[in-house]
Amino acid sequence: MPHGKQTRVLLLSDMEKLDKTLFRLEQGFELQFRLGPTLQGKNVTVYTNYPASGEVFNRHKFRSLSWHNPTGREDDSDKFCKLDLQVSGSYQYYFSHENEKSGGGYIVVDPILRVGLNNHVLPLDCVTLQTFLAKCLGPFNEWEDRLRVAKESGYNMVHFTPLQKLGLSRSCYSLADQLEVNPEFSSPNKKCSWSDVGKLTEKMKNEWNMLCITDVVYNHTAANSGWIKEHPECAYNLVNSPHLRPAWLLDRALWHLTCEVAGGKCKDKGVSPLIENDHHLNSIRKIIWEDIFPKIKLWEFFQVDINKAVQQFKNLLTQGSKKTKTDPKQHLVIIQDPEYKRFGCTVDMNIALATFIPHSNGPAAIEECCNWFRKRIEELNGEQFRQTTYHQEQAVNCFVESVNYERLADHGPKLGAVTRKYPLVTSYFTYPFKELTLEEEEPLMHQPDKSCHFMAFNGWVMGDDPLKNFAEPGSNVYLRRELICWGDSVKLRYGTKPEDCPYLWAHMKKYTELTAKYFSGVRLDNCHSTPLPVAEEMLAAARSVRPNLYVIAELFTGSEYIDNVFVNRLGITSLIREAMSAYNSHEEGRLVYRFGGEPVGSFVQPRLRPLIPAIAHALFMDITHDNECPIQHRSAYDALPSSTVVSMACCATGSTRGYDELVPHQISVVSEERFYAKWNPEASPATPGEVNFKSGIIAGRLAINRLHQELGAKSFIQVFVDQVDEDIVAVTRHCPNTHQSVVAVSRTAFRNPKTSFYSQEVPQMCIPGKIEEVVLEARTIERDAGPYIKDERSINGLPDYTVEIREHIQLKESRIIKQAGIATKGPNEFVQEIEFEKLTPGSVIIFRVSLDPKAQDAVGVLRNHLIQFSPHFKSGSLPDDNSEPILKTPFSTIASKLTLADLNQLLYRCEAEEQEDGGGCYNIPNWTPLKYAGLQGLMSVMADIRPKNDLGHPFCGNLRSGDWMIDYVSDRLISRSGACAEVGKWLKAMFIYLKTIPRYLIPCYFDAILVGVYTTLLDLAWKQMSSFVQDGSTFVKHLSLGSIQMCGVGKYPSLPPLSPALQDVPYRLNEITKEREQCCVSLAAGLPHFSSGIFRCWGRDTFIALRGLMLVTVRYLEARNIILAFAGTLRHGLIPNLLGQGTHARYNCRDAVWWWLQCVQDYCKIVPNGTDILKSAVSRIYPTDDSPPQPAGTWDQPLYEVIQEAMQRHIQGIEFRERNAGSLIDRNMRDEGFNVTAGIDSETGFVFGGNRFNCGTWMDKMGESDRARNKGFPATPRDGSAVEIVGLCKSTVHWLLELSKKNIFPYRGVTVKRHGKQTITYDEWNRKIKAHFEKLFFVSENPADRDEKHPTLVHKRGIYKDSYGASSPWCDYQLRPNFTIAMVVVSLKTLHAQLLRSEISCPGECRQIANLIFHQVPPVPGYFLSFYLKQSDILSYLFYFFPLNRSSWKGLPELTNENGQYCPFSCESQAWSIAVILEVLYDL
Repeated sequence: MPHGKQTRVLLLSDMEKLDKTLFRLEQGFELQFRLGPTLQGKNVTVYTNYPASGEVFNRHKFRSLSWHNPTGREDDSDKFCKLDLQVSGSYQYYFSHENEKSGGGYIVVDPILRVGLNNHVLPLDCVTLQTFLAKCLGPFNEWEDRLRVAKESGYNMVHFTPLQKLGLSRSCYSLADQLEVNPEFSSPNKKCSWSDVGKLTEKMKNEWNMLCITDVVYNHTAANSGWIKEHPECAYNLVNSPHLRPAWLLDRALWHLTCEVAGGKCKDKGVSPLIENDHHLNSIRKIIWEDIFPKIKLWEFFQVDINKAVQQFKNLLTQGSKKTKTDPKQHLVIIQDPEYKRFGCTVDMNIALATFIPHSNGPAAIEECCNWFRKRIEELNGEQFRQTTYHQEQAVNCFVESVNYERLADHGPKLGAVTRKYPLVTSYFTYPFKELTLEEEEPLMHQPDKSCHFMAFNGWVMGDDPLKNFAEPGSNVYLRRELICWGDSVKLRYGTKPEDCPYLWAHMKKYTELTAKYFSGVRLDNCHSTPLPVAEEMLAAARSVRPNLYVIAELFTGSEYIDNVFVNRLGITSLIREAMSAYNSHEEGRLVYRFGGEPVGSFVQPRLRPLIPAIAHALFMDITHDNECPIQHRSAYDALPSSTVVSMACCATGSTRGYDELVPHQISVVSEERFYAKWNPEASPATPGEVNFKSGIIAGRLAINRLHQELGAKSFIQVFVDQVDEDIVAVTRHCPNTHQSVVAVSRTAFRNPKTSFYSQEVPQMCIPGKIEEVVLEARTIERDAGPYIKDERSINGLPDYTVEIREHIQLKESRIIKQAGIATKGPNEFVQEIEFEKLTPGSVIIFRVSLDPKAQDAVGVLRNHLIQFSPHFKSGSLPDDNSEPILKTPFSTIASKLTLADLNQLLYRCEAEEQEDGGGCYNIPNWTPLKYAGLQGLMSVMADIRPKNDLGHPFCGNLRSGDWMIDYVSDRLISRSGACAEVGKWLKAMFIYLKTIPRYLIPCYFDAILVGVYTTLLDLAWKQMSSFVQDGSTFVKHLSLGSIQMCGVGKYPSLPPLSPALQDVPYRLNEITKEREQCCVSLAAGLPHFSSGIFRCWGRDTFIALRGLMLVTVRYLEARNIILAFAGTLRHGLIPNLLGQGTHARYNCRDAVWWWLQCVQDYCKIVPNGTDILKSAVSRIYPTDDSPPQPAGTWDQPLYEVIQEAMQRHIQGIEFRERNAGSLIDRNMRDEGFNVTAGIDSETGFVFGGNRFNCGTWMDKMGESDRARNKGFPATPRDGSAVEIVGLCKSTVHWLLELSKKNIFPYRGVTVKRHGKQTITYDEWNRKIKAHFEKLFFVSENPADRDEKHPTLVHKRGIYKDSYGASSPWCDYQLRPNFTIAMVVVSLKTLHAQLLRSEISCPGECRQIANLIFHQVPPVPGYFLSFYLKQSDILSYLFYFFPLNRSSWKGLPELTNENGQYCPFSCESQAWSIAVILEVLYDL
């Protein structure tokens, strides 16, 4: 990966649809798609509509991405396909396997904005925007003077409301012609054109360093638009939307009511033209219910003509019409008339004929049947009546509420008397014809030439689903009067594709392209109601003109997930967020934290990391042009502090023209006709039509806008918000590279200080670090400039308020601060205590803060030493001439002396292992102990915390609270000798600097140090392993770490001593006896339960795992030592089940010796000159079955003799009783179970043994429940010849035969001493097994097979038996996974069996049951995979093993519950679970 390249990884999961999840990326990023656990091994194809290089974007055109496999290996863990993101916009991806779509989502790529003649980048977080109502800019030749106010105020982006010709209402958003510049901008001598607008925006971009954006309005057009009259099909009218006809009729009836009320004709009914009280409202309600509804009879549009329907039904019965077969579940329902005529609805006569059947063909029977049919139609019509009444109730409520708001409510416009200009409520439809009576108007809706001009107005619906179009069929919004209507704008009807309304799509596309040509961005007006396919198509057209289009929108969906749907599909860059939605300063501060930045002290993230869901980028505005005036709702004093709080947000920010000038009313987008003031530096405060830095808070705005842009440009990306008290908010912006901070303290004034109490006592503040300067201090003050008088020509603000401002001063010069002292908080935390004097409501003070000089130096030195791990730390680094000598050596050099056994100490060691050494894992208070004492214990926790920046985690809290964890890490290693201690010393030297930085930064730098060390150690580990690991996939490499995890050396030796005659045996000095002792690596069976003491090493576990964990990873010497150590414990021809350090061994299993022999065979085949091990000296602990333990070197013999003894003892027969038999060694075993037998069948050559009371192989877990009455009985007895042992025996015999042929093994066979000596050669033994295996183990498909001893017990054919010759014959016929072991170690025959995938769930409530289940699942998953691969060459089962990534133990467990779910009774990491999967991948 190139230096500095940012890469994000999106893990694909089967059936995961992420349409409502937002993924934001930047141009220049690389996005990689990788397969998650559920897709591993499947043939997956990823498709995207992101254009290939050189192609034009087409959102409907998808292409498949090619897979890259950097290792060339067969497993899918590293396979990825990628996108190099160079074009902004919204892009879709989906993936499929087996030709079925399996999941998908969207990615949004941010645009790159550029300004100035040098085209420098304007980061999104640096945007400071100001909104202008275009119609208030006046003639175009005066625009510059008015726009200069934004430039002088420090804004770098201007948002214009639409510049097009306006409709009759004069609303800024009701456009009469989308393609024509508003003619009001023209002067008598010069017509304003789009070219003129373009020249101005270009000048602002190049000379003023300001970008311009404007609105695009897709939802509606002005009712008087010329083109809509020519193309009425572009609107929702009564021809293309006949479902609106009942709503239109109601609308006309309400209009006629308006006319009657306005004319005083309803006074006798209690309603005068001037609505003054609730009595009037109730009277209106009564008129509607008693006069209007009975008159217009809306229910008839939804009902059936009963007589007509009954007659039709009767005719069909009389004619004997054949009944069409119908679904019996279908019931008779009303079918709505698509033309919405009165009584035009129908019913399905086929269903009627099937439902109402006369008992004969006679007239009486038919008449009776028709009566039943009539009754049912009457019932259905009654239901429609009730439904219509329900709609009418809502319509009346909404109507009356609208009248109340517009005429009575204190917060409403109080329109006054009802007139035709100001009707009772706004009409929902256009009516461009001569007014008639309601009775005369109704027929018009069925005349297409007239009704096509009855168009529905647009508006918005409170609480409606924004993804549904409220004007489409199925919605009753217009009928129920739920629309908050814009009576000047007709709602446009696009359909879903251009073919549905060609003129409208083409017209709006021209409008969009024109806008994109002249403006750097667009605001999507009424975005939440804009049909998504329309907006997608239009924005694609805009981006074809201007690829880096800045797109903003305001959504009112009420749901972040639905917001994400719009952001995803439209590629919205920034969502407008309103500070005015905050009801107090605390909420305002919360919004600052919510909408941008990361927490102060956040972790350093790697360049390659998972793609995580994001929230939409915010354009945080202190006020939008739709908001009510904050001076009316808060106070004039709040303008400055609230705008400062907003400007400290780590996102784009903005405001609306008029806010800075303290205009004390909302500047209405509809009714405002005055012009904005011009810029004049010399103007006096009371001069109408002119403003400057003395006006309102403009001077303060310039300062905070500059600061906002500086913070964004200099990567002050971390944010902390402190609610000091009810009114004071302190916002910190922090730069993680330089660790400079800017702290803004704002005292808001949500309540007017003139009328509300504010305490004179301001809480003292503690600011960490050293205050370098006061960037800004400003107070809102009153001045004598005369009262506010609303100017008739210019929009003017309060003249008697201004800002007292001072910039870039020292603390001692401040007028707001009484005094500042220096205090120490903790050992290395320096803070400045600030006591305020004049932090009055409406005041702001902003500090620039650096770390304490000592801390700054420590951070610089830390960063300098961290450069060896990542160039990210170059910024802010300082050279260190006085560092500890050990730090002058690169860490990689220090680490190069470590062995893999050392790495076990450094990285792993669970609690039991550490306790054996006298220590323990670090315990985090109020949480849990770490899983490992080594670095992996820490890294597993930090891997979860880091991506989420979860600084509130107890782990981080512990680091901030004290040095305990830091000291634990280094001191634990220093206490050990050798190379581990050197690593500990290096860490301790680094931690000296770590401890001198502020506590809030310690988690970040502690993580950075450990990540560097950890990744270096992993690289070192892999370099010491085989090329298979070094060149392997990430999955292989992580699996190989199981070798380090499981193989280690403890304080006390776990293996019996090897022969002193052996070379290369590791020794150490015993700390207690001071004598030299062997310190060989041993292999733990599983963590944490089988990791220490006598329970660490188990014969079977060791030799199942040894090939994968030690031979595949080239740990040959350590593997040799383990093989020879166990060889020394041979007794009765067996090796121990539980090793018990050799002297406390239990010889109670029949299979461990065969796994050991298989391992010796693997060693000879894999290791160069591997057969040399056969001559290696084995120091026998028990030269005879009954001899006491012998010291190492007392009785040595070559390994080949030990092997021969094991084979000889089996052929001769093994029979003994376990030593110390009884409850001391097994409290559940019955007495007979302690009798151990094993031997070789002379006819078949099969290994046999055991009895139904003991556990001789892994799958014979002993029952231990008295309640279940299974105590002393194995769960599934496997006495007789177990299939896997026979397979292992066959493998060994064949191997010894081949060695003897080459004279490498000196024995040709074994001797039976029964009735005289008889020698059985290995060749004979091998042929016996081969001749009988298929015959006796395979259950033939043929029921007449004569070789089948117990045909009545066969319940499944074409399988291999689990055993042969069991004392309970039914046990032989179980289909169990052990046969796969035989298949893998001996290629006997292509399997005929059906491979069944079973999922065994481990119930949490019963430990005994869990044990039983576990002991039925040996290392078979790996052997099953090995066998399966030999058959089909795929890895579709590997997803079961992904606990490796998600587990804190970083291993594979003994067992899981269903679908890989966690099982609490399992070893969290099991040696053979890891080993056998590693073997599978190796064997590929």
